Amino acid sequence: MYIDYKDLELLKKLTNRQGKIISRRKSGCTAVSQHAVAKAVKRARFMALMPYVGE
Repeated sequence: MYIDYKDLELLKKLTNRQGKIISRRKSGCTAVSQHAVAKAVKRARFMALMPYVGE
């Protein structure tokens, strides 16, 4: 499973207003896809495409 870290629309749906990654229970992701989401969000934050904290 690969989620592109440049797909900001998808990553914004998988984070809440504070900028935290939504849990598997709320998002409905499998374990493999949740790991891919976490990795993509962390890469996007490192590349300054997403903020570390929310509003």
